[in-house]
Amino acid sequence: MSRAGHITRSDLPGILWMLAAGLCFVGVNGTVRWLGQALPAAEGAFIRFAFGLLFLVPALAPALRRGFAPRIWALFALRGGLHVLAVILWFYAMARITVAEVTAIGFLNPIVVTLGATLLMGERISWRRALAIAVALAGAMIVLRPGIRVLEPGHVAQLGASVIFGLSYLVAKRLSELVPATVVVAMMSLTVCIGLAPVAALVWVPPTPGQYAVLACTAFFATAGHYAMTRAFAAAPLTVTQPVTFLQLIWASLLGAVIFAEPVDLWVLVGGAIMIGAISYITWREAKLRRRTITPPVGATRES
Repeated sequence: MSRAGHITRSDLPGILWMLAAGLCFVGVNGTVRWLGQALPAAEGAFIRFAFGLLFLVPALAPALRRGFAPRIWALFALRGGLHVLAVILWFYAMARITVAEVTAIGFLNPIVVTLGATLLMGERISWRRALAIAVALAGAMIVLRPGIRVLEPGHVAQLGASVIFGLSYLVAKRLSELVPATVVVAMMSLTVCIGLAPVAALVWVPPTPGQYAVLACTAFFATAGHYAMTRAFAAAPLTVTQPVTFLQLIWASLLGAVIFAEPVDLWVLVGGAIMIGAISYITWREAKLRRRTITPPVGATRES
């Protein structure tokens, strides 16, 4: 077992799985960016989740046969509604701003989760975590640079998506205490498909076979990315795997520059690095506190 902040050979599989997850998520961004504005955002999101649902049928069918309590159904519906709005905003942003900007702004998700857990779930926040959150938000301001450049609708959409995704993950955190993680993911895909269907129908444009193929690839990359990330979390501590996520921003910048001729923005890289550094500190700090709770220091009393 590795200590927080100390990488051992046994952590290597976790790092490799997280590298694979990052490449898959960049693949998700790249395929959606490739579509651009050819399809309405709601339609593209619906097709992507419909394909993704096919991968999750083995986990979904038994869960639906067993059924859920009304309170759990309500949480599934709440998460589905949040995710519907978030993915529409995300698809809209992907078609209008650079891949690197979408990736960097997306790093706000864990910050929103941390703040939400404090405000909505009553979790305590130390001054160190508060300072790390402030640093991460400063990194986001470096990425966006409001007042120095004009913020496009895509920037605003991605900010909204990041906040709403964070709220969705808070609901998922509660659901994960009640049902298996695979069921949480499968039910999210089902409820998002149901929620997106009427919106997509209102703006439906007949997709070409090539567009269907691209969105099928999006669904595959997303499913593979979440699987690889889960394997990474099981193989190594978060304190080891979390900093690896910064490579997503490097790969996203390269993808945007090479494939889509997007300019490489140094400030986006700097701001993203600051955000990941702050998030990694929060992750390390929380892991340290969990270990202290599980294994109190010698001489500690029950009340300490």
